[in-house]
Amino acid sequence: MSAYLSISNVGMTFKGANGPFIALRDIELEISSGEFVALIGHSGCGKSTLLNIVAGLTRATTGGVLLQGKEVSDPGPDRAVVFQNHSLLPWLTVYDNVRLAVDKVHGGAKTRAERDEWTRHNLALVGMDHALDKRPQEISGGMKQRVGIARALAMEPKVLLLDEPFGALDALTRATLQDTVMELHAKLKNTVIMITHDVDEAVLLSDRVVMMTNGPAATIGEILKVDLPRPRNRLTLAGDAEYVRCRKEIMEFLYARHRAPAVHAA
Repeated sequence: MSAYLSISNVGMTFKGANGPFIALRDIELEISSGEFVALIGHSGCGKSTLLNIVAGLTRATTGGVLLQGKEVSDPGPDRAVVFQNHSLLPWLTVYDNVRLAVDKVHGGAKTRAERDEWTRHNLALVGMDHALDKRPQEISGGMKQRVGIARALAMEPKVLLLDEPFGALDALTRATLQDTVMELHAKLKNTVIMITHDVDEAVLLSDRVVMMTNGPAATIGEILKVDLPRPRNRLTLAGDAEYVRCRKEIMEFLYARHRAPAVHAA
């Protein structure tokens, strides 16, 4: 049986002033429906480039991506992206920022009343139904990211793509949103790919952690299966042997084994 999401032989080369720059090479990854996968690696290892290829925002130089057997060639509502920058429209309210996406994606399938209900439902999922009439400048950074997640979920994507969505937040807000994402994943059973620089975040949230080698010509160095039962509690896991093992494996890769393997001529 084919994978739900298949990334096959993906490579990415950019044209530069000093000649071509190989950002990614030979990326092979299969992701199951409902799986939560984290991408981790040093800055410049091509994590965001890979995410953009899956999102259809960037076309790979070689290889490609299949979602349920269909080639990904352009952006689409079946792949929703939440960036580190919340990207909310400042002149719209919380409600209207989400409703805009709902109308765009579901305008032909849901009635006006259904779209209103769906907008409110998704804001309630992330705990933002109390701030429907607020504008982005009137709410905190963590709240803005909650709205961004609600907007993405309201599109009913097949794959939710998270590009360091909590990277600019303080530690307590970040922890709260991590818990929210875990709860949503448990409830919705959605397929998630998340970029992170945070080792603890990767282990806490993921089913597998994909560790990228350093660029240029970055590729997948190792894949770690996180064999921890769900639901997960960060306080309980702090001393858990499997949690500690996974954390140690990632740390060792990032600081000792992160270099790209040598490519030998045939």
